[in-house]
Amino acid sequence: MKALMRKETGLFILLVVVCALTAAKSPNFLSVANLINESRLIGMYGIFSIGLGMVIITGGIDLSVGSMFALLGVILAMILNASDNTWPWPFGFMNGRYLAWPFAVIVTLGVGSLLGTFHGFLITRVKLQPFIVTLCGLLFYRGMARYIAQDDAKGFGAAKGFEALKEFTKGNEFGIPMPFIMLVVLGIIMWVVLHRSVYGRHLLAVGRNEEAARYSGINTKRIIASTYILSGFLAAISGILFAFDTNSIAPSMTGNFYELYGIAAAVLGGCSLRGGEGSIVGIILGTILLQILQNLVNILKIPSSLNFAVMGAVILAGVLADQLITNRRKSIKAVEP
Repeated sequence: MKALMRKETGLFILLVVVCALTAAKSPNFLSVANLINESRLIGMYGIFSIGLGMVIITGGIDLSVGSMFALLGVILAMILNASDNTWPWPFGFMNGRYLAWPFAVIVTLGVGSLLGTFHGFLITRVKLQPFIVTLCGLLFYRGMARYIAQDDAKGFGAAKGFEALKEFTKGNEFGIPMPFIMLVVLGIIMWVVLHRSVYGRHLLAVGRNEEAARYSGINTKRIIASTYILSGFLAAISGILFAFDTNSIAPSMTGNFYELYGIAAAVLGGCSLRGGEGSIVGIILGTILLQILQNLVNILKIPSSLNFAVMGAVILAGVLADQLITNRRKSIKAVEP
């Protein structure tokens, strides 16, 4: 726990330094408009990064999140545009072709959770590797999104009939964007789940040593599967936010490589790719740091084509730091009497 707090403290100090450097390079960084925009992006990226972090804590990985955004976005847009949504909830979806927007949201969240359940089943019951399962998901969901949409972009137009949903996802409360408020709320809930519950202790135990956890009476299959379900559910929430943020979904482009941002945020936040270690606060700090770095890249006028190079360097730095810390711990334990 102390080691985790040291990581979070170090990450926070690094974040302050990067923010100071960015503000020095561009005074507009601290403008209200830029801070609101940054907090909106942090909220959208942070929500699904928490889900990815929970998966990584078990020693797994989820590469399908970006493609899920495309598929779920297409499903959401097609349901919402299936009618003019003029019937009040809950009667709208019960009358022929009329579909109320709460029904569309429930379907989107349900499909995301179902896809996560499918991943968990293949990994825990069929004994397939998480990398292979989610890599196949990355390809399959992207292909399905393109097929269902016939490779056409799906938009929301004037949002007739679901103005409340659009206003909620894009609105502000007390000047704070709703995605960021949602991240804070979900972050608090997940912090309690991971750090103050029996489930969280079991989750960390499974990540450290799955076989030992199983012999101690923990249902390791259920724990691992639950993280993929959670990842799918949180990805669905982020997918809805991303869809309304851009107001359209391009099935071949939406969500491309977004899973890398989530993985990088989790690794930066102290989640070990070996499993058994991680924190919600760290994941959120990692997400903030990544978005500030993106802002700094734009301010320094670094070509956008190097964005992925920056992400790759960040992930490599995080993994390298984790390896060095692990090696140091092993060497200290080796010399202890």
